[in-house]
Parts: sequence; structure tokens; C-alpha cells
Amino acid sequence: MDRQAGQQEGLAAYYARRAAEYERIYAKPERQADLAALRARIARMFAGKSVLELACGTGYWTDVIAASAKRLTALDLNEEVLAIARTKPNASKVSFVRGSAYEIPDLGRSHDALFAGFWWSHVPLEKLDGFVTDCLSAVAPGALIAFLDNRYVEGSSTPLARRDARGNLYQLRSLDDGSTHEVLKNFPSESELIRRVSRLGWGANVELLEHYWLLSFWSRS
Repeated sequence: MDRQAGQQEGLAAYYARRAAEYERIYAKPERQADLAALRARIARMFAGKSVLELACGTGYWTDVIAASAKRLTALDLNEEVLAIARTKPNASKVSFVRGSAYEIPDLGRSHDALFAGFWWSHVPLEKLDGFVTDCLSAVAPGALIAFLDNRYVEGSSTPLARRDARGNLYQLRSLDDGSTHEVLKNFPSESELIRRVSRLGWGANVELLEHYWLLSFWSRS
């Protein structure tokens, strides 16, 4: 197993073990205003659309999108988090699929929108361009693409532990079972986000909140 494959497998194992405690991150008091604004924004963004969600996790954003979307297919590798996602209020409106965001199943390019929340930051910098290209290949030409993720905020974010030779950042995270995990977690600048996707799409826009960023653009192919 190469280094990157080992990292991906380790990340999957970490999120499987974290499933039951994952949504505590959304309870932080200082993040509530941002989250309320994002829930409203994302519901409007995907209203009436056929959406493919990658790395849906426990379904926090799946539930928001499903309330207004025409159709939603939600993908995640871990059955542990999908089991929680299936209990959400709008779960009956969602088609859940077990699979990897790095190996998106062929769904016939039948979706006109794609969303991934808190996944961009876990993709190694050297794999980002390929990941975005794969996203565009999974949805219809001209689809709306959106990524939501964290900004680094001192005192609220988990401290950074190290940077590797390729510029990737890492955090050390502890779980209730006492285990500690090194997790790849990058914090891109607004200009980097725009640069990455402008080569593959048009209309790139970044909305910066205090704790989060929301990137949206339209695919060309």
C-alpha cells in the first residue's frame, strides 16, 4: 500500500469510528450564526435540482439539501455514517449509495448539481485537480458545483500539527474511545480556490463566513 492509499484508508477508518460523535462539531456556539446562514443558502442553491452529494457523512447537509432538491443521491464510503444519515427527517427523499468520492460510481451523468461538504480539505493538494475533474465527469454538462469547508480560526479550529513536503497540513484529533488520529486538513485561500476551479469551469465564486467558506461554479463539460 502506498502512502496516499494508506492515508485514505486511515481517514475512512477515523470517520467510521467518529460517526456517533461527528455532529458535535455543529454544536459549537460561536459557529451557530454561520451555520444558520449556510443552511438557508444551500437550501436555496439546490432548490429544484437533481443533486449528487459526495462524502455525505452523517447526513447533516444531506437533510438540508433534500428538503428543497428535486432529487438527491448521497454517497459515502462508510456504512457507519450512512446508518445515521438514513435516520434524518428527509431521508426518505434520498437515494443513499455506498462508495468512494475518489471512485464516483457511474450514475449516467443524470445530476445537474454536485455538492461535497468538508471533503475538499481532506484531499491531498497533489490530487485536487484530478478530484475536481472526476466530479465534473460525474454530472451533466453545465452542472452547478459547490464545495463547503472550514476556515482556520484560532481558538475554534483544532490546532495544526505539521505540514508535509508537498504543503499538506495535518491535525491531531482525539475520539471518545481515547484514540488519537492524524488527519489531513488543508485550509485553502480564496484565491487558491478560484484558481483551482477556473481552469475547469466558469462563474467561480467564494463566499467567506467567519468559520466556513462556500465555493460554487458551473461546469463546462
